[in-house]
Amino acid sequence: MRLNTIKPGPGSKRTHLRVGRGASAGQGKTCGRGVKGQRARKGGYHKVGFEGGQMPLQRRLPKIGFRSAMKASRAELTLTDLMRVSGGEVTLAGLIEANLVAEGTKRVKIILSGAVSKAYVVKDKVITATKGAKSGRNGRRTLRGLESDGHQQSDRRFRRHDPLR
Repeated sequence: MRLNTIKPGPGSKRTHLRVGRGASAGQGKTCGRGVKGQRARKGGYHKVGFEGGQMPLQRRLPKIGFRSAMKASRAELTLTDLMRVSGGEVTLAGLIEANLVAEGTKRVKIILSGAVSKAYVVKDKVITATKGAKSGRNGRRTLRGLESDGHQQSDRRFRRHDPLR
């Protein structure tokens, strides 16, 4: 095979349609554009959503909600999910490694839902919003034998300055 012998596959290229070359050619006079109007003119088309001067639908409908940019960097974790963490330390890197939170997560919130059977030491940017989280030294918190009683509880100490709320 040589470069000068390479050709496109049969049927892959169509010949250019020459419009405006008489009625017998099939696309004469108006060149397939119909008669008059904006679409018949050269450069005469409009932007997407344009309704001829009428207020477009996307502007008539009310604006609702927004998508938080912080949502991608925050995550919530239940006590039941916490049981899948190997070892007794709960760190952000450990949660990402265990595929419990997404890789781009910068802050995790542990919610009282479910139960834990062993003690965990919470470190890093992991916030415990659970009643019964004991504050220890060096900014560590310990979770032991917590159980949910059916509704979500939270400790005011953690709720007050919590950026996840």
